[in-house]
Amino acid sequence: MTPSEQAAQILLDINAVCLSPQAPFTWASGLKAPIYTDNRLIMSYPEERRVIEGLLAQTIQSHYPQATVIAGTATAGIPHAAFVAAELNLPMIYVRSSAKDHGKGRAIEGVLKASDKVVLIEDLISTGRSVLNAARQIQSEGAQVLGVVSIFNYQLASGQKAFKEAGIDFVSLTDYTRLVEIAMKQADLKDYQASLADWYKDPEGWSQAHQG
Repeated sequence: MTPSEQAAQILLDINAVCLSPQAPFTWASGLKAPIYTDNRLIMSYPEERRVIEGLLAQTIQSHYPQATVIAGTATAGIPHAAFVAAELNLPMIYVRSSAKDHGKGRAIEGVLKASDKVVLIEDLISTGRSVLNAARQIQSEGAQVLGVVSIFNYQLASGQKAFKEAGIDFVSLTDYTRLVEIAMKQADLKDYQASLADWYKDPEGWSQAHQG
């Protein structure tokens, strides 16, 4: 089993990612989708967590060996950044969604120097909006963002476009395509393979077809 398949299997096993094409989920945006992700659940499973954090650390060592700081996005990326920073023996910071309205009014918590080379950890990439905002906060301090490492990636076209326009590299442990391949081993999902593929091709169109 490849690292991507291993990560996908873990997410399915602990229900961090759920597939339900027959009874779609409603996202905060109002869109209907056959998938819902809550990677915060990883924190509650020590063995699975150890594997996921190990894969994150290996990915950083492989793609961004020059990293000097690990950053977490608030709030979902913070615990994963903490575990990975400890494993790599690197400093950790986290980035708020907006600057505090009191004290020093900072958006970044922890020590960040202009000479630092940062890897941002995010639990999930959809549109990429939140993590790219965090990247801009780091860049505004003069530090370099080497890239973003996420646990899961929906592979939405809007997200891919946003990263390209921002000029920021990203790597994910696993993604929607890989997860669906693994999930097809479940008998109750085999009949929905075409529907799951259709969502990936056109999320908005799929949502409209499943309203009501």
